[in-house]
Amino acid sequence: MTALTLNLNSVIKLTREQFYQLCEENSDLKLERNAQGELIITPPTGGETGRSNVNLILQVASWNEKKELGEVFDSSTGFTLPSGADRSPDVSWVEKSRWDALTKEQKEKFIPLCPDFIIEILSPNDSLKKTQNKMQEYIENGCRLGWLINIKKQEVEIYRPKQDVEILKLPQTLSGENVLPGFILNLQKIWG
Repeated sequence: MTALTLNLNSVIKLTREQFYQLCEENSDLKLERNAQGELIITPPTGGETGRSNVNLILQVASWNEKKELGEVFDSSTGFTLPSGADRSPDVSWVEKSRWDALTKEQKEKFIPLCPDFIIEILSPNDSLKKTQNKMQEYIENGCRLGWLINIKKQEVEIYRPKQDVEILKLPQTLSGENVLPGFILNLQKIWG
């Protein structure tokens, strides 16, 4: 089952609050919204993707717990990007000062900023082109480092601002570079 895009703009243009309420009232669905206001309905992931997500979150969270440089979020966390899109990366991290600058109300709803770092896993039902476009959208909205992990092809696409996408074939580790200083992601369990 692939993600579905639903364009309701000729009927209703949802405000940020209305979209948040729609997501709250339909919590069994994973909903995102692109910058054009179209709703994207994503099916649940399969077991392998879910297992990989947990592994990635554990590694990023373990590093973050030691460094205390920010906050780590899972795929159920919504971010409202500067473009107006509402996205939920598989794994995301926000630098501490940016998180601390948010009000309590902003922290309780969709976070009104773009994460500094994101990871997306290409699920078997995801479109590579749409996911690559989403990765580019994160970078254009302020993300400083993004990894698109394609388990089937055993590749990682690395996204950085103002740089061409770097593609690595079967890397065993990835560096968090200057965004996540000292973080090294172990991909051996991902390639499993």
